[in-house]
Amino acid sequence: MTHPLRLPAFRLLFLGRAISTLGDAVVPAALAIAVTRATGSAGALALVLGCAMVPRLLLLPLGGVVGDRFNPRLVALVTDLVRAAAQLAVGIELLGGEPRLAPIAVAEAVGGVASAFAMPTASPLVAAAIDGPLRMRANALIASAGNAARLGGPALAGVLVYTAGPGWAFVLDGASFLVSAALLTRLKVRHTPGERRSLRADLTQGWSEVRSRDWYWTSLIGHGVWNGAAAVLLTLGPLIATRQLGGEGVWIAMTQAGAIGVLTGSLLAGRFRPRRPVLVANLGLALYALPLTTLALTAPAPLTVAAYALAMTGLGFLSPVWQTVVQHEFPPQVLARVTSYDWLLSLAAAPIGYTLAPLAADTWGDTGPLLVSAALVAIACAGTAAVPGVRRIGRPVTVEAAPASDAVDTASAPTRDREAPGDAVRRDPTIPA
Repeated sequence: MTHPLRLPAFRLLFLGRAISTLGDAVVPAALAIAVTRATGSAGALALVLGCAMVPRLLLLPLGGVVGDRFNPRLVALVTDLVRAAAQLAVGIELLGGEPRLAPIAVAEAVGGVASAFAMPTASPLVAAAIDGPLRMRANALIASAGNAARLGGPALAGVLVYTAGPGWAFVLDGASFLVSAALLTRLKVRHTPGERRSLRADLTQGWSEVRSRDWYWTSLIGHGVWNGAAAVLLTLGPLIATRQLGGEGVWIAMTQAGAIGVLTGSLLAGRFRPRRPVLVANLGLALYALPLTTLALTAPAPLTVAAYALAMTGLGFLSPVWQTVVQHEFPPQVLARVTSYDWLLSLAAAPIGYTLAPLAADTWGDTGPLLVSAALVAIACAGTAAVPGVRRIGRPVTVEAAPASDAVDTASAPTRDREAPGDAVRRDPTIPA
């Protein structure tokens, strides 16, 4: 079996994703420092972050429709160019000496709109670039590269901010999107367009695909609960670590251990191939109840750090496994829409956690919200084991790899043979994904 990076289409896609993810990993820290330096206001930072988040949430379903109607390579290329322009605009504003809040907020809103159309194209592009048993390894490679970039991104941001200024972090991010766009111009993948319908019909069809698979929508509920609980931990955890577990260093150790855990999980996903991938991945996600509980009970710092590392390893394992199963189980004509609903639920759950956590903590103290979140995560994620589809979905059938890198990038290209949705549960559980 050849290595995924030996396939030209996947190699281009991998390089583009890795470079743009590294650029993105630099931005959060640089944005926080830049806005607080310019305004001295936490409210201003919240405004800028909201300008990016709100249009992303509102437009994700539309982005899924566009990703299915048009070639996802073209959509990804255009959105990379738009995001490059937005980040370069922020960089130029910051390098001007006296940055203004309004242009930064507008540029971040434009970037948020573009990301709503870009995010649903990620899974269809991988599915189009590589087929067969190599897809699991390909998804694990992308996840590992992204997690490594996020691990090193904050350090790179610190170097840029304190040597050249935060504006250069945005210039770097803009340049990374330009490189990704350049690589996409060389990418040749097969596109299988679906039947043209009205916008409402396309949205309805995508939602019907989600509802028709019990393993998918029940897992999405668990993933949404996980994101809400993660927001609770990220809101209450820093103060608990600082005031009760030994200081700021404990929280820093937790975040670093979590980043290492995510990277470890994604590497593990490329080698460990369970017979019931969705079930095992969801059970791994339920491990997030551990750090929530240790924080609630103010357990010793080493135990809390270890629990967080283990929980984030479960997250790192889930991501490539989930992507591989979804790419195999859904027809390519609806993959972007299905992915957009996945992103929508995940992103929408986090603000709920951020909003409710401090309110609940002020009323009942930190222990209550953390323990409730731990119970919800355990029930929602581990509870999917009771769903027949979750237990039934096995590893996709191994067939001879037929990389789509040799296909023609046109709507008239022949489509890959693919089973009908109703045949999705017919799997040989002994075959790796």
